[in-house]
Amino acid sequence: MIQSVKRIILVAGVLILTACAAYRVKEQRTTQGPMAEDVFINTVIMANGREPNFDERRHWNNQIDLKISQYLHRNQDSANSLDVSTFRFVRQVSVGQTAEQVLILLGPPTAKTTDEAEMEKLARKYWPSIKGNATEAWVYPAGWNLYFKDATVVDITQYLVP
Repeated sequence: MIQSVKRIILVAGVLILTACAAYRVKEQRTTQGPMAEDVFINTVIMANGREPNFDERRHWNNQIDLKISQYLHRNQDSANSLDVSTFRFVRQVSVGQTAEQVLILLGPPTAKTTDEAEMEKLARKYWPSIKGNATEAWVYPAGWNLYFKDATVVDITQYLVP
């Protein structure tokens, strides 16, 4: 009887520790930010309570392809850069991209700030590294924060509580 109680307590303890370990805050500083498709899907889910259907995805793909093509046609230097594949094919925001490229990929942010105190709150533990390099921050769903200086992405952080 005592042995079975000990086993139950041990199993319960292991389950509690596993649950605590699984509940981790995702916090990162990275050079590769959100992908356009992920932000699109997240936006549709928040607006409609469901994932986009086939037609909505097809329409979105056609629109973003057109916007990217038009941008690259207007900006030949970007079309010939080494990181154009991240923008054109992967459709992912990365450090070094322009604000215009970010708007094409992700659309308008949910919030913008130029206030240093607010940017410090967004950057959390990464603020000492970002401070002085960023003059503006854009906030996107899923905890993504993009930091700009002179309309260029200079840093990216994500803070997401599961």
